[in-house]
Amino acid sequence: MGHRFSKRKLEGTENLSPGRFSVSEEAPPHYSSYSTGSEMAVSMETPTQRPSEVVNSRQDNRRPSIYSTMDAMPHLEFYANATATGRIRRCRPSLETLRKTVDDAESGSNMGDSGRGSVSALQESEIESEENGPGGKTAQPVRFGWITGVMIRCMLNIWGVILFLRLSWITSQAGILLTWLIILMSVLVTSITALSVSAISTNGRVSSGGAYFMISRTLGPELGGPIGVVFSFANALACALNTVGFAETVRDLLIEYDSQIVDSVNDVRIIGSITVTVLLLISLAGMEWESKTQILFFLVLMVSFVNYFVGTLIPATPQKQSIGVFGYRSEIFLENLFPDWRGADGDFFRMFAIFFPSAIGILAGANISGDLKEPEIAIPRGTLMAIFWTTVSYLAISSTVGACVLRDASGSMNDSLPLNFSEPCEGLSCGLGWNFTECQQSGTCTFGLANNFQVLIQVSGFGPLIYAGIFAATLSSALAFLVSAPKVFQCLCKDNIYPFIGFFAKGYGKNNEPLRAYLLCYIIAMCFILIAELNVIAPLISNFFLCSYALINFSCFHASITNSPGWRPSFRYFSPWTGLFGAVISVVLMFLLTWWAALIAFGLIIFLFGYVVYKKPGVNWGSSVQASTYNMALSYSVSLAGVEDHVKNYRPQCLVLTGPPTLRPALVDFVGSFTKNVSLMICGDILMDDEKSVSQRNSNDMIKWLNQRKVRSFYTSFKASDLREGARHLLQASGLGKLKPNILVMGFKMNWHESSSKGIEDYINTIYDAFDSNHGVCVLRMMDGLDIRDELETEVNQAFEVDEAIESDDQISDNTANDQIKTVFQSNQGKKTIDVYWISDDGGLTLLVPYLLTRRKCWRRSKVRVFIIGEQQTMENDRKEMMTLLQRFRLDVHDVIVVTDSERPPLAKNMRRFEETLAPFRLNEGQLDERTAQQQRTEFTWKVTDKEMDALRPKSEKKVRLNELIRRNSKYAALVLVSLPVAQADCPSSLYMSWLDTLSYGIHCPVLLIRGNQQNVMTFYCQ
Repeated sequence: MGHRFSKRKLEGTENLSPGRFSVSEEAPPHYSSYSTGSEMAVSMETPTQRPSEVVNSRQDNRRPSIYSTMDAMPHLEFYANATATGRIRRCRPSLETLRKTVDDAESGSNMGDSGRGSVSALQESEIESEENGPGGKTAQPVRFGWITGVMIRCMLNIWGVILFLRLSWITSQAGILLTWLIILMSVLVTSITALSVSAISTNGRVSSGGAYFMISRTLGPELGGPIGVVFSFANALACALNTVGFAETVRDLLIEYDSQIVDSVNDVRIIGSITVTVLLLISLAGMEWESKTQILFFLVLMVSFVNYFVGTLIPATPQKQSIGVFGYRSEIFLENLFPDWRGADGDFFRMFAIFFPSAIGILAGANISGDLKEPEIAIPRGTLMAIFWTTVSYLAISSTVGACVLRDASGSMNDSLPLNFSEPCEGLSCGLGWNFTECQQSGTCTFGLANNFQVLIQVSGFGPLIYAGIFAATLSSALAFLVSAPKVFQCLCKDNIYPFIGFFAKGYGKNNEPLRAYLLCYIIAMCFILIAELNVIAPLISNFFLCSYALINFSCFHASITNSPGWRPSFRYFSPWTGLFGAVISVVLMFLLTWWAALIAFGLIIFLFGYVVYKKPGVNWGSSVQASTYNMALSYSVSLAGVEDHVKNYRPQCLVLTGPPTLRPALVDFVGSFTKNVSLMICGDILMDDEKSVSQRNSNDMIKWLNQRKVRSFYTSFKASDLREGARHLLQASGLGKLKPNILVMGFKMNWHESSSKGIEDYINTIYDAFDSNHGVCVLRMMDGLDIRDELETEVNQAFEVDEAIESDDQISDNTANDQIKTVFQSNQGKKTIDVYWISDDGGLTLLVPYLLTRRKCWRRSKVRVFIIGEQQTMENDRKEMMTLLQRFRLDVHDVIVVTDSERPPLAKNMRRFEETLAPFRLNEGQLDERTAQQQRTEFTWKVTDKEMDALRPKSEKKVRLNELIRRNSKYAALVLVSLPVAQADCPSSLYMSWLDTLSYGIHCPVLLIRGNQQNVMTFYCQ
């Protein structure tokens, strides 16, 4: 229905936020060119000014467009987020402002500031920050470049516990060739993921949150939220993994010097607990201290690597040979080239599962993206360089250790062979002067690649330096993961996707350190450190990180194939198909490695995904899912346009004249009951105030209200001079392709007795126009009306029940509060009946609507009764014929009732009421002379003449009689549907309005006057 809004004072130009340009009008700008590849850019510089001068000259620094003094030139701050610089974002003048007729003087004073803004928001932010504080300066957060912030951090994470404590053992099990294959498979997954991360991180400025931020802003909160939880948990586990690796090394040292604390297992727990506590204290000290510690670890690792490679070149002493270390020997290399699976862990994919955590450090730099100077540059460059150099180191160490060390050695000097020996000897060691046959056959060898995890220490030139390298690798990785997990989790908590975790979102200090999240990560890591088994923790971490990699790769793939104009990464060296391959291979590897851990990971993600889908958080990040939805909708709409209509696929597509939907919730709920998930529904709001502009803000509020009410409907507003014009244009223009309304739904005009003649004419002509344009028409009437405007201001309408208030930051509209009104159409109808008075055959729409209603939960138990008009003599035949038709339509109708007394005259009191209702609209020609009567017939065409009244009296009596039958037979019905009469073109609008009023008068339940477009909407044929 049309709705008239009150006028509002338009906001003036004085309310626009001023912007700034730092190009001074007092000094000419200096232009300089610079080249970036094949592109040439021009920068504009100004003479150096003191901060105070910049501040004082802001009012003079404005650059309007040459088109208008009110127009603004292109500027960075117009596109920046409001939180980018911590200040209110500058706004360009709106179209409304530009269209206003204001003289130049006034526009210069009021609007000149709208075109001002700094060339760089960050530069001005720095100037303002220098003016604050007693010392003139405030502390700035620490920011890192691509080397210290990404490359070194990633390399330290990749050079973890696996490198020093498990790589030699994996080489002994899988052989050099398969070890290289394991390394290259891991690198393939991580490299593809790194390319995807590079593409995503260069498609706009990346904030803190690392992988979670990238996935959530690309795929939306539905997938970003679950992966944020899983990824944070995986980082906490990785911290525990590296801490346990460090503790194992210290324990072995204690055993070597016979200084155990308790026993081998509890020693790992004690040392690990102390270590992770120390790392927590370093993290709490701040990112600056953490970064310095990482650089120190990096230098120690470099020294330990040099020490190892130098050790491989030093000739082996007899002591080293007794433990299997012989230096570079071709026969040892060939022996270790192929696999030798041993024990329960002797399996290729088990080896891959144990090794893969060593490659998970590629996101260490991305995880602290909020602490990087230029994340879009640092993340791609640092991550890819880290992968390259660490891959080279892994390949080099695995091949060199496989060329220098035997798989089995006893460590006993007595096993050396004399020049002339006669005892039996088997294996490669015999040719090297050692007899390790006895320990090999008995399985008691304690040294060699297959039996000792400290091989790299034994090979190196100076063993303690390798211990230092192990400590540096494990502690640096543990520290990096201990920092990454809270950073990611803090970003997740700030987004308010899940309940009860907002407590951990608070940050402290200049770097916004998540101290509370640090403590949570510490507790999780401590719990897994108490397991004290490296080989148990590693497969769990592998699955969680592979799951994260799969979603990162899929994010890149999905964002690419949606062809969204907003997907413009500056990193070009990626392909959507490599991203898809990386996602698929990551999922496959999850199940090949540890299927039960993969099921746990997917189960957790599905649960968290379902929660986010159910709660629908109020965030809009412009995800690729939105772009994909648009693509699919556009593609299907275009495809549907070429499909010929078929009666089997008919759907009631309704244009509902609700006005603001918040004021007619019953009308919205009723139509939504039979269109939800079935067909199109459009709420039309006709604005009939010439000075009221169509407000986008109001449209957003209406859509928000519909979504809160779980009504699947579009909302559209249209400016028109009257209801008829607006409805006619909406019928023609609403929809897209085949998704266009075929039914007009209106509320009954309850105040038609007090309305002006033009108001009645508009209302009735709207119905006529719908018929003329081949649309069906539905008119819904409720005893207390549909408009709840008055009830919201005074008392609650008896037809509605007040439901709980829905919390919202913004009011849904100016006329309604945030309370959602529960209507009768949302209540359970129980076993009440839906009575259908099928007076005229309209193609079946009168029967289709009640069928669709009974598919809903609240109407499911209702019984449908069909009333038809017949004669006493043929009543049974008429009933059987109708039952046969309904059965062929496959409609579950409870009963068919033949009304045989419709031809009786109506009761005198009811007929008298009809005439009294129509009396104000009668011309009463008998009381006027012929000339006056003719003049009024011409002037008041909407009035009913005596001739028209007499000619249409039989039809009027039938309407009154039908109303009597409805009130008698449908006392306990939940809903009554009556065929809407179609008036001839010369029928006065007031008479037709009185017919509609008479048909639906005095019925306690909702009444729907319904008429299809006389074309079949149901069929009992298969084709």
